[in-house]
Amino acid sequence: MSKKSTVDEKKRVSAEPAPAVAKAAIHQEKPAVVAPAAKPAAATEPAPAKPALAEPPAPEPAVEPATPARAVDGRQRVIIEGVTPELDGGRFAVKRTVGDTVTVEADVFTDGHDALSCLLQYRKAGETVWRETPMRVLVNDRWRGEFQVQELGRYEYTILAWVDAFNSWRHDLSRWVQAEDIAIALRVGEQLVSKAASRAAGEDARWLTQRAGELTSSRDLEYRRQLGLDEHLADLMARYGSRDLEYRRQLGLDEHLADLMARYADRTLALGYGKELAVIVDDERARFSSWYELFPRSCSSVPGKHGTFKDCETWLPRIAAMGFDVLYFPPIHPVGRVNRKGKNNTLTPGPDDVGSPWAIGSSEGGHKDILPALGTLDDFRRLVQKAKEHGIAIALDIALQCAPDHPYVQQHPDWFRWRPDGTVQYAENPPKKYQDIYPFNFETPDWRALWDEIKSIFEFWVVQGVRIFRVDNPHTKPFAMWEWLIAEIKQTTPDAIFLAEAFTRPKVMHRLAKLGYSQSYTYYAWRNTKEELTEYLTELTQGPGAEYFRPNFWPNTPDILTEALQFGGKPMFMSRLILAATMTANYGIYGPAYELMEHVAVKHGSEEYLDSEKYQVRHRDFQALDGPGSLRDFIALVNRIRQRNPALHTDPNLRFHKMDNEQLICYSKATANLANVILVVVNLDPNYTQAGWTELDLKELGLDLHHPFQVHDLLSGAHYLWHGPRNYVELNPHRMPAHVFRIRSSLHTEQDFDTFDG
Repeated sequence: MSKKSTVDEKKRVSAEPAPAVAKAAIHQEKPAVVAPAAKPAAATEPAPAKPALAEPPAPEPAVEPATPARAVDGRQRVIIEGVTPELDGGRFAVKRTVGDTVTVEADVFTDGHDALSCLLQYRKAGETVWRETPMRVLVNDRWRGEFQVQELGRYEYTILAWVDAFNSWRHDLSRWVQAEDIAIALRVGEQLVSKAASRAAGEDARWLTQRAGELTSSRDLEYRRQLGLDEHLADLMARYGSRDLEYRRQLGLDEHLADLMARYADRTLALGYGKELAVIVDDERARFSSWYELFPRSCSSVPGKHGTFKDCETWLPRIAAMGFDVLYFPPIHPVGRVNRKGKNNTLTPGPDDVGSPWAIGSSEGGHKDILPALGTLDDFRRLVQKAKEHGIAIALDIALQCAPDHPYVQQHPDWFRWRPDGTVQYAENPPKKYQDIYPFNFETPDWRALWDEIKSIFEFWVVQGVRIFRVDNPHTKPFAMWEWLIAEIKQTTPDAIFLAEAFTRPKVMHRLAKLGYSQSYTYYAWRNTKEELTEYLTELTQGPGAEYFRPNFWPNTPDILTEALQFGGKPMFMSRLILAATMTANYGIYGPAYELMEHVAVKHGSEEYLDSEKYQVRHRDFQALDGPGSLRDFIALVNRIRQRNPALHTDPNLRFHKMDNEQLICYSKATANLANVILVVVNLDPNYTQAGWTELDLKELGLDLHHPFQVHDLLSGAHYLWHGPRNYVELNPHRMPAHVFRIRSSLHTEQDFDTFDG
């Protein structure tokens, strides 16, 4: 079972470049299909279909002169460096969701003053043909390009650049003044265009050939006379005859000519970046989701009766109405009877105690079986389908551990650690002991079979319709296994989502994300002050981790009842939910307990619930959950605000704004086009009214210093007219601990108020 570790911390696939060929395939004006990719030369080994045994380290070779990774052609004068996004030198993929734009930047330059052409090349993994889109120069030799990912799965991208002789010539042509200089330059241009014509075909080739000739043709009176006395021709020749050189120069500067020359550019000396970088494209729920955790065994409408999957069906309309789109179940497998835990984690269970669902396995089966008291596999599949009809995806907990009576213990004893006294080593996190759980021994000589069996567990539940997995304590399992397993699952099931329940050291959490985990638990539960939240959220959303680490904020779990929730009362439950739901695009709650604001710990100083649902069936009464003492309506309102405001659907757009009161935190999120701008102010003090003045970054909000703007509080429905960066805010936590403002900037007078519905 998952337990919070002590948390002290605060906070390429390398390959040959895209082909540099003498006759490159056609590059269209818009992103287009181009030449087949070269075979990767030094690619990082893909995850094997079966894990391979590690070889012993080879003896250190004698020191020899360094050998270039590839042959050097001294004529290739382009430098490509500082590529972003690039994760650990291309070792890992960055992450996006379907429809997202991948923005790629790089430093690209050459010696001297020649012009450059730079292309962003991309393709779906497995394709042999690159698509291309031009990159544009920003400042200081920084280039940028974008491409959109339209399908689930893996994409690859790289950069191709070359010294562009035609654009260099064109630039110089526009600057020459003396006729003799222009004439010579035109002859050079004729050669360049003629070569391009040889690379083209059809009408393009004919047009380029004609234009090459025109660049050096003689347009004089004799030419006119030989053509005849056509009046229109005479008019044209009169127009250009006296300034023939200038006419030909304008031909060289023609934009259509420039387009064709770019399409049929000479790439003989083009240089590729040398790495094929990767982006993993996930389902939208990987980026934006709202999770509700529920114990199926507590879903019965009859007090004291064990719940079933059919009982869970009655919960679906309610959960959907609150705005949750992921329903997460703790393990649903048979629960071990050997060393079963009793109520409140005691070692002396009574005959009717149900034990912890994380103690998986008994004579009734293991990880591919269902606890009989919950129903059948058919019942579960029916529940998955019913949930889908309500817009809800079922997420399952995968806990890679066994009860002492799990079939694996008898069938594969070498998958566990045996102590000298002949017993199996159970799980421990001193001083805590988990006698009802046996962890796997991943150093077993039979590790290949163990990995394959674990993979088959995920595959089994995929077949049953599950696409979202919350993985218990993944940081206690081999990193190499996760990289291989997740890649294998996503190859056949690209919409699979993996949530890492890893409350551990930062570097470990980030490594799991790099290896393929779609989302991750975080330290949010223990970040309470303005300074802590600002520092942590800035790190998550603006640091390098933003390219691959998707935080999922949970204010509580069955394992985590923080001191803040124990003593902060209703205002704290409300403010922590608002913070989680608006700071990050993914968040979740241990549902019934949060709705009812359960806050009593098993003992002083503990973060575990009294009468924890982990160890007993709890009757969850709809009458109480829907009554005046519940946060149901408030939670539904917050989720509705999330759904209706796309600014809240992503993380990297989070920006903090200063306030002169340390108990008030202020931040905003906005869409790229500023069509949707959300500003949030939260009172972090659950006891007292706090007031202060904002210091808004108006530019971030798309606002004009000299014009008023309307703010509409989506929580209360109130409207305010604000002016400039400094505005007064006062929040009584016992009424509402936060403002969630939607901003409209196009106001001229206070009579221009619009009514937003959220």
